Amino acid sequence: MKVYVTMFDTQCYLQRRARLAASIGNGIALIATAPETPRNRDSHFPYRFDSYFYHLTGFTEPEAVVVVIGGAAPQSILFCRDKDETREIWEGFRYGQAAAQARFDFDAAYSFAELDARLPELMANRTRLAYAVGHDSAWDARVIGWLGSVRAKSRQGIAAPTEIVDVRALLDEMRLFKDAPELDLMRRSAAIAGDAHRRAMRATRPGRHEYEIEAELLHTFYAAGAQAPAYQSIVAGGANACVLHYVSNRDRLNDGDLLLIDAGCELDGYASDITRTFPVNGRFSPAQKDAYEIVLAAQAAAIAMVKPGSTWIEPHDAAVRVLTQGMVDLKLLEGSVDGLIESNASHRFYMHRTGHWLGLDVHDAGEYKIDGAWRPLQPGMALTVEPGLYIRPADDVPEALWNIGIRIEDDVAVTESGCEVMTSPPKTVAEIEAWMQG
Repeated sequence: MKVYVTMFDTQCYLQRRARLAASIGNGIALIATAPETPRNRDSHFPYRFDSYFYHLTGFTEPEAVVVVIGGAAPQSILFCRDKDETREIWEGFRYGQAAAQARFDFDAAYSFAELDARLPELMANRTRLAYAVGHDSAWDARVIGWLGSVRAKSRQGIAAPTEIVDVRALLDEMRLFKDAPELDLMRRSAAIAGDAHRRAMRATRPGRHEYEIEAELLHTFYAAGAQAPAYQSIVAGGANACVLHYVSNRDRLNDGDLLLIDAGCELDGYASDITRTFPVNGRFSPAQKDAYEIVLAAQAAAIAMVKPGSTWIEPHDAAVRVLTQGMVDLKLLEGSVDGLIESNASHRFYMHRTGHWLGLDVHDAGEYKIDGAWRPLQPGMALTVEPGLYIRPADDVPEALWNIGIRIEDDVAVTESGCEVMTSPPKTVAEIEAWMQG
């Protein structure tokens, strides 16, 4: 098994902070990382940094704030925890200000405890303030207090920012377009997740349980160097696959059923997101094969539309057309394809969009519409392509199709000439059956 180790390079973070500084003029931007969250009594949920903060810093410790200052002399400042050897005995390594400033290329670094004392000074005579407005009421109150401190000095000729903007709106557009280091990390994350899906396929057989297969996924994630699942894995056998966000993962896998696995990992903050659907016993039944190949064709049609010049909605529209024709062929729907699309009849068996942005968050930052119109796809964007078909038992549904839930999902990056599919576990009927038979 290949282990993926990333060499840390501060240049990409410096460039991102410089871009933010340029975008705010004579302004100041504040981005706090996520707080630690108690799980119960003396234990916490596994810590995960804030994505906006990490995008600008690469710094992973809690209790930290980055301040980016624009204007004639741009600079970036980190506020972080103090070096504390006693706490490190209990909780692990801390950088402290001196080491953090040197390692992450900040112009200055101060103690997190100095935030309230230093922020009014840093805000003074800045025309614009950018922070995550409304994200956290306690943080809002703290910022208002700093602004009040600056305004109290107006008779000394000191001015407070007169414009407040949401820093997330500025950073969303930056995060939407992946730079080369980001795409490299996403390819590595995709490779790990792909290996996990291959292992899960090989481990699946009648009589095992969903949680056993989930364990195979987690083993591969961690053994290859990923830090966590990117989201709670979906391991859904039989009828459970018709529940879009099924996460119980407790049931027995039965001969003759399909197993849908939607699982990805997080590598140095970047998510992969893959779905594969395959037979528990290694062989598709005729009805399963018919339904599966419709979803596979829908995905191929959607991927073909992921290219510069297409809008965000065009891959989805292409998938819906193929799926709707397939629903007619399977006798799930009756009527003309155009009429069924117009009436949204396919929503009964396919009720979600064909993809979403992907990056630091599994549903990543970025608007899907600009001024009310679906935005054009451009090189550097990364997204998933994931059509599906979910057939619950009903009197007007052929019994051979009952409880068939299928989704096929890959991670795709828009290139200058089309797209790059970054994920590659077995996907065709022949590939899946051959892989499962070893």
